[in-house]
Amino acid sequence: MEERRPAAAAALWGHGHLPLLARARSKDSVEYVLQALWRTRRTGLDAADRAVVRDILQIPSDSELDPLLVCLRILIRRCVHDDVAKDDIPKLFPEEVLPELQRLLTLLLQKFQPEWRQDTAKDQPHCGTSSVEDSSKSGQKEVKLRLAKDSLDKMLKDMYPNKEQVSNAADVNGHEEAAGGT
Repeated sequence: MEERRPAAAAALWGHGHLPLLARARSKDSVEYVLQALWRTRRTGLDAADRAVVRDILQIPSDSELDPLLVCLRILIRRCVHDDVAKDDIPKLFPEEVLPELQRLLTLLLQKFQPEWRQDTAKDQPHCGTSSVEDSSKSGQKEVKLRLAKDSLDKMLKDMYPNKEQVSNAADVNGHEEAAGGT
């Protein structure tokens, strides 16, 4: 087994936030929490969802709930966006996390990882109708990096190398329209 990074893992999980999941009444409850976090990944949990999660985990306040939610969202993101193989998910947890909780979270994350990756692929521009499996990972990374580096100005410069071309085209079109209208 590969050596774990306890300092990095401890920083990720803070001061024991993840063990709050042990308060859940069942596996289904933890599954609900993970699915709710995924479903609301762009918007965040609304007040009703937060109340349900607080009730499931028997947590009295949002101030106690929020650090746990942050930990879970980071864990979900790492499983979905990083190149974490299913078998490597247990390595994400620090040793301080109870083995039962590690096993439960590992099973659930392994269960949802393929579905969540598909959802993410659907959300990405430039995927078209092809599936993630059809495109090479290096090709995807290359496109993402290129887009991350290029700004809108750079893309516009590539499309219109000279500013005069753009302004001249606009002037000509404007004069033609004005001349045609009189």
